[in-house]
Amino acid sequence: MQTKHKFFFLHFSLILILFLIDRVSKIYILKLAEENNIVDIYITPFLNIHLIWNQGIAFGLLSFSESYIYNIVTLIIIIVIIVIIIMIIREHNFKKYLLLMTLGGALGNIFDRIYYSAVPDFIDIHINSYHWFIFNFADIFITIGVIGLIFDEVIKDNKKNEKI
Repeated sequence: MQTKHKFFFLHFSLILILFLIDRVSKIYILKLAEENNIVDIYITPFLNIHLIWNQGIAFGLLSFSESYIYNIVTLIIIIVIIVIIIMIIREHNFKKYLLLMTLGGALGNIFDRIYYSAVPDFIDIHINSYHWFIFNFADIFITIGVIGLIFDEVIKDNKKNEKI
């Protein structure tokens, strides 16, 4: 029983750390925006900090100006978060940590959707004039988690095919 508590604390701590990394970075950028009226910081030839408000999902996809669509997307995200929590409870291997990472990022972004009615994105990676979508740390955590889950499924599928 003590081992279960230890793992629960470890998993909760991981989610909390990811959530706090995201929150602290967003609070810092929002403070800069409040003080300077805009955030547009040149860091390197391929990385800028540029604050935008994203009402869509990851990387600005599904952005709509109608509030009812925004609310529907938010509700769908909450349902996905619940499904991720259920999956975390059922998993007992490395996949659990990928789900925890995804959950930590998802909680960071859903907090912003509810609190600000938009998600502050600010990491702008670019090559010359070609800019990738602007994103935040929560998006990084979600992306790493999802890509890891995809690789996990591909590796499992390959192992199943080798046994056949």
